[in-house]
Amino acid sequence: MESKDTKRKVKEQKKSKLINSRSKLKKLRSDYFIQKCFNYISERKSLEIIKYNKNIQKRINIDINNYRNYSEKYSSIEIEIIPIKNKYCEFINIEKKDKKYYHIYFNDNKKEEIKRTYLNKNDNISKITIIIDYQVTSFSKLFLNCKRVQSICFKKFVRNNITSMTSMFFGCSSLKELNLNNFITNNVTDMTYMFWGCSSLKKLNLNNFNTNNVTQMSCMFCDCSSLKELNLSKFNTNKVANMSNMFDECSSLKELNINNFNTDNVTIMFCMFRNCSSLKELNLNNFNTNKVTNMHHMFSGCSNKLKFEIKRKYKNFKREAFEN
Repeated sequence: MESKDTKRKVKEQKKSKLINSRSKLKKLRSDYFIQKCFNYISERKSLEIIKYNKNIQKRINIDINNYRNYSEKYSSIEIEIIPIKNKYCEFINIEKKDKKYYHIYFNDNKKEEIKRTYLNKNDNISKITIIIDYQVTSFSKLFLNCKRVQSICFKKFVRNNITSMTSMFFGCSSLKELNLNNFITNNVTDMTYMFWGCSSLKKLNLNNFNTNNVTQMSCMFCDCSSLKELNLSKFNTNKVANMSNMFDECSSLKELNINNFNTDNVTIMFCMFRNCSSLKELNLNNFNTNKVTNMHHMFSGCSNKLKFEIKRKYKNFKREAFEN
């Protein structure tokens, strides 16, 4: 006969085994669930949920140091930025609700990943990479007033769900280099104020821009006062309705090829070429102004010689277009 103690021990052992078994099963189910969730968010290019959650990182064996590899795999836009060194500045100003989807990395590994939106003069950072996740569909105000950025290069851009680029580089007054060779703009509809105030840019090649769906281009290059080379040879303006202030204050432009511009649907040309004081000639043969309701000050501040030539060659521009 087994003693009472022996029976009690056997019972406790069985209970313990059962508890362990249930615990393992629970953990297994939990791990399976988390892995399933991870697969789900991975497929949808949404890895933000695992970024700061150590529990999930541990469960699915993700090293936070390797996060960038996952992010690069599941996102498709990467931007390299070079700021002006040793100056206190607000580096990037994103006030959008989806701010959490912008990831900023220090290339030289002297600092941990930034969890704020400011660079201090003591940070001594040479290059910064931003990786933008799939959820972001608007680049509106992405680099708004980043006055201490001198170079921006879009290294990777294989996604076409961006619809707005309004004020994207607004106020980037120190920007000297802007590489947009990999840019995809297929579904962009709004480019207003896109390069406003990029007063240090001397050349801008937009030869690869697809503007088939763009309807708004007002103030697009306004106050790009140092711009000497501007390539718009592939611009499709068939759907554009507003071109007001488009080249306003581009005072260094000596040449501007807009032969391919279609203005059939444009209604506003207010101050379009105002203060383009270095322009020597303009080919406006394709300019249809039938729908234009406002062309006030269109050539205000341009040279008298250019105004005279435009008045002589083209009869479709009203007197108000030449008023200062």
